Amino acid sequence: MSTKGLLPQPITGEIDHLLATNDRARRNASTFRIIFGWVLLLTGTVFSIIRLLYAPARNDPLSNIPIDAAEILDKCRMLNVQPHTPANFYERKQSDRFQAGTNPTLITNATIWSGRLNGLEQFTGDVLLDGGIIRDIGDIDREFVARLDDLVTIDANGAWLSPGVVDMHSHLGVHSNPGLRGSSDGNSHHGPVLPWMRALDGLNTHDDAYRLSVSGGVTTALVLPGSANAIGGQGLLIKLRPTTERSPTAMTLENPYSTNTSEYDPLHGLRWRQMKHACDRVYSGTRMDTTWAFRQAYDKARQIKNAQDAYCQKASTGKWDEIKDFPEDYQWEALVDVLRGRVKVHNHCYETVDLDDMVRITNEFKFSIAAFHHAHETYLVPSTLKSAYGHPPAVALFSTKARYKRESYRGSEFAPKILSENGLQVIMKSDHPVLDSRYLLYEAQIAHYFGLPPNLALAAVTSTPAEVIGEDHRIGFLKRGYDADVVLWDSHPLSLSATPKQVWIDGIPQIKVPHVVDKPAFLQNIPKTPDFEREARKTLEYDGLPPLLPNHTSEGTVVFTNVSHVYARKGDSIVEVLGLRRGHDNGIVQVQRGEIICMGEASTCLELNTTGKPTFVNLQGGSISPGLVTFGSNLGLEDIQGEPSTKDGLVPAPLISKVPAIVGGDGAIIRAADGLQFFTRHALLAYRSGITTGIVAPQSQGLLSGLSVAFSTGSEHRLKKGAVVQNVVAVHVAISHSDNLPSVSAQVAALRNLLLGNGEGELGYWFEKVTKGKLSLVVDVHSADAIASLIELKREIEGTTFHPLKLTLSGATESYLLPSEISDADIGVILRPIRSFPSSWEMKRISPGPPLSDGTALSTLLAHKVTVAVGAIDPSLARLTRFDVGWAALTAGISVSTEEVLALASVNVEKLLGVSGSQSGDLVATQSGGLLEFNSKVAAVISSRRGLVDIF
Repeated sequence: MSTKGLLPQPITGEIDHLLATNDRARRNASTFRIIFGWVLLLTGTVFSIIRLLYAPARNDPLSNIPIDAAEILDKCRMLNVQPHTPANFYERKQSDRFQAGTNPTLITNATIWSGRLNGLEQFTGDVLLDGGIIRDIGDIDREFVARLDDLVTIDANGAWLSPGVVDMHSHLGVHSNPGLRGSSDGNSHHGPVLPWMRALDGLNTHDDAYRLSVSGGVTTALVLPGSANAIGGQGLLIKLRPTTERSPTAMTLENPYSTNTSEYDPLHGLRWRQMKHACDRVYSGTRMDTTWAFRQAYDKARQIKNAQDAYCQKASTGKWDEIKDFPEDYQWEALVDVLRGRVKVHNHCYETVDLDDMVRITNEFKFSIAAFHHAHETYLVPSTLKSAYGHPPAVALFSTKARYKRESYRGSEFAPKILSENGLQVIMKSDHPVLDSRYLLYEAQIAHYFGLPPNLALAAVTSTPAEVIGEDHRIGFLKRGYDADVVLWDSHPLSLSATPKQVWIDGIPQIKVPHVVDKPAFLQNIPKTPDFEREARKTLEYDGLPPLLPNHTSEGTVVFTNVSHVYARKGDSIVEVLGLRRGHDNGIVQVQRGEIICMGEASTCLELNTTGKPTFVNLQGGSISPGLVTFGSNLGLEDIQGEPSTKDGLVPAPLISKVPAIVGGDGAIIRAADGLQFFTRHALLAYRSGITTGIVAPQSQGLLSGLSVAFSTGSEHRLKKGAVVQNVVAVHVAISHSDNLPSVSAQVAALRNLLLGNGEGELGYWFEKVTKGKLSLVVDVHSADAIASLIELKREIEGTTFHPLKLTLSGATESYLLPSEISDADIGVILRPIRSFPSSWEMKRISPGPPLSDGTALSTLLAHKVTVAVGAIDPSLARLTRFDVGWAALTAGISVSTEEVLALASVNVEKLLGVSGSQSGDLVATQSGGLLEFNSKVAAVISSRRGLVDIF
């Protein structure tokens, strides 16, 4: 067989040349050529077969399949899968957060508010906590209980049991307390759009506020980045109990990130992420700039999403040759997931223009907002919210905190009521530490007071936020299989001063030795709140700014009928001057030109001759009490905190900078009376809430504030009769740690110098009055160490001048640590705020009160015969003073009479600050109850100073 044609010509030619010289070789050459040819032929055939089997033709669609094709297709399939509860979730016998060694607990004979049926379900029964979950509720399986080892049984004796409180807007752990530079991680200042930031990366496990918040019943919090950025980053859900691991990750609830890496891993557990948006202008932009920042960011995310969808469309149809790498960007993946509906967006947004902007953006880019936060004008535009993409956002609100910046100016106490009537979900939140989340339930109580139905008020801090954050499958309700986050209350949760007796998180009791105060029996019932329908309608009619003037002012005769009690000033005290059984319809108080001329039985008073036709006001069993006095906030010196043109501003600070000669130089002292602003909404709302007098000092960031003034909160301007109660009340200074100030010791030295008579000009004149005991010195101070220095300074000055120094401590968080020393030194204390909170290092050692401690700062000081008053720190919250002192009395753990409670916010304030002539002060009439009660409403102010009665 010839090999020609089978072998390549160069090879056959070389063989012939090598073998041509030898005949034998020539004979063998043919044989060798044949064998070699067959070898090459077989080899080529094998390679051809392999090529045919394993190398597809060029037009074969499978020729470009990548080696990780299956993984890519899995990734594509997951892109639009939504977070969901596993089908077998309620079959679990143990929580993923269960801590080994936790004993099962049986709570018996509880009055249970479950959160079910729109918050309407309540019943008496038992609850079994085991394995970190609610194993049973209602009629418990006793045979199962009998098999449990180490069972702890607690008889609730009919007390209320509810789900743990859920705070849907908190900065716990990222704005830690006490506030220090090294623990402030709430805001990044690296741009307006930062969706890749994560609050988990800044969570401080050593925040003092965790245990305080738990003691108020808070078990879960959504920790959000701050509002400096349009898109500030991703929040996280935490349980507030300490963990054995002591790590931030161990605190998380349904952590959306892999435990062992920082990756978001949708392939191994789709859990909701939470993201913060804010309609703010921190970066000096206009609203147009901020809105464009949102659009630009979402356009970027949409481009990535569209590219991913196009890629996956081609991959799923086998068009591998048309695609390369999967399109993704680690920085933007969270915002892409917003567009895929896998992230809960929480939008800090106030005004109608901003709300409308965001709603239009949701429709432009097709994503939903879980909730608008703060949202002070949402109640004015419910239809705008209902036009948002996907579903209407919920609304997370403060109850009464407003007017701290222009965007919040139209905030209304009736917003929760109005929004709920429009079918929108209402949530009450703390914005901790703006409000101490320990008292988040108080926000629900105030919302209820102003008209939010009780079932929705309690749901607003439990089941509704749980639903909005996507965790209503395990928290926010008392149901079988849910997390064992439970609170046992000492009274109905919506009653004033309701406090936990115990709090369980994941079935673990959080309060080692609960301190429980006995409460009056009536607090076990839902308060019957007043009717505010007319006020709510007016609020809508006037676009959020209803007139706050009285409905009627009488300078003639006014007759109050159905009066149960009358309390009046008598020197430095409050006394009851009329007491009838509530519901007694014959109690009469007759007033003429602001003065009571008769009180008692109807037959006694109505026979008196009166001038003109009297005006009758039915108090429906209500009472008449002294008007309250507020001190400590900027009430009377500002309308909007964040708007300089609406406020008096800061006075020159002599220890910080040189005081201009034109205002008196080193001898200057500023009078608050010169900067008074009447008719602010803060003042008028306070007036309608029973606060008839405000006392305010000039605002300063330094040692010296100036001279305070007392004024009528209901007057139109300072020239009206009785508008200025006292032109100069006291001298005010502050001792504190601050970046702007010299040392505390230098501040005390400066104060000593002034008290020793070394002040110049007018400053020296007023301090001479102080050293002679003719004028009160009010020192704003919190630290017990600084207070001790002031006690010694008082002794030193008195030993030099031989005059008693009238010294009052304001703020005074740590004053309870020196009660006998303060009492012996005859120093008064104005607790401001009455609910202690460690917001700074010099306020760190608070007296927390029940359930964490036996007694409060108030009860400790009163027990040592210290004259105590209550002050405010926020002008928008001053209106709640009557409830603040009521709360303080109910939680003090000592017997305090109604007269003594009223004195805390009236005659005691006047006495400690030096307001004279208080016995001729105003009176306040309330309908349906006393001034301190949730069921009452202020009906009128009786002003002898101004010679009139204002009727609301």
